[in-house]
Amino acid sequence: MQMLADRVDFVIGVDCHKDSNTAAIADRLGGLLTHMAAPTNECGYADQLKWACKLAPGRRVWAVEGSGSFGAGVTDYLLQNGEWVVEVDRPKRSARKAGVKSDEVDALRAARDALSSKRLAEPRQRGPLEAIRVLKSSRKQTINVYAEAVVQLKALVVSAPHGLRDKLRDLSAKELLATCSVMRDQPSQSIDWQATTRAMRTTARRALSALADAAELESQLAELVKTQAPAGLLAEKGVGNVVGAELLCAWSHRNRLHSEAAFAKLAGVAPVEASSGQVVRHRLSRSGDRQLNSALRTVVMTRLASDPRTKQYLTRRRAEGKSDREIQRCLKRYVARHLFRVMEAG
Repeated sequence: MQMLADRVDFVIGVDCHKDSNTAAIADRLGGLLTHMAAPTNECGYADQLKWACKLAPGRRVWAVEGSGSFGAGVTDYLLQNGEWVVEVDRPKRSARKAGVKSDEVDALRAARDALSSKRLAEPRQRGPLEAIRVLKSSRKQTINVYAEAVVQLKALVVSAPHGLRDKLRDLSAKELLATCSVMRDQPSQSIDWQATTRAMRTTARRALSALADAAELESQLAELVKTQAPAGLLAEKGVGNVVGAELLCAWSHRNRLHSEAAFAKLAGVAPVEASSGQVVRHRLSRSGDRQLNSALRTVVMTRLASDPRTKQYLTRRRAEGKSDREIQRCLKRYVARHLFRVMEAG
């Protein structure tokens, strides 16, 4: 495999923050040539690009930290101007030798990390995929608001005055929301009755509003997913609009991930070797994109409930002594492999 040092003359590491980015130019051996800080706006991005064109002409690559967060702006600007951009991970504290920490040091470290990497990570695409990510994230937050409001409403029922509690205690969640959202103040009742009524009404209306917002966001998300999903992805059993959105945001585009094993590692479903001495075993991976991991679990549980082949696999593995949790982990690995190939081929 050809190393990065054989493909470029300069590597520009970028340490990204909210208000400023610091870029450091390194040669093919990782030696620092110069560095520059600029604000995180279009003028700052343009100044850094001109600076790089002048001091690092010819073959160059930008190694950006956090290209999906603080580095999203500079990454988007560089890609639009035809620059080669790769993504590097932010350093852990233990990687900072002797506690050294500065923007210049971190920018140079980003460049050296790119030079030493065997495989370079491409930034996720923006545009429609960024729209999917934003809608997906907002929908999830809205669902959490709804769920929290329902829990609060049920807690209010438990501690409500006796007469009010008797009217509401046997209602379902849907009936409780509908009833509490139209409750009126009763001046003839005690002050705690009136306060509880107002709290219930406010909480129920917040839950109903969040539910309506979530439905609207999901409708918009469905339209985008249908237009952006590779052929065949949404036809897979267990893959709907929400799960499809998670898969698309993680996968992004063809050839971003070099293999299905890399996709499995990204999803946290690749077993981690934990052998010692004469014991050979693997343990569950706790790393990776947990939302993607949850999406794969949704696919697995759907197939366990309705897919004959998956049911047969479950029966066979149970006979081998595997627990249901172990079987589900194996299935997530298989599903990750299959869906990655579907997206790459589509």
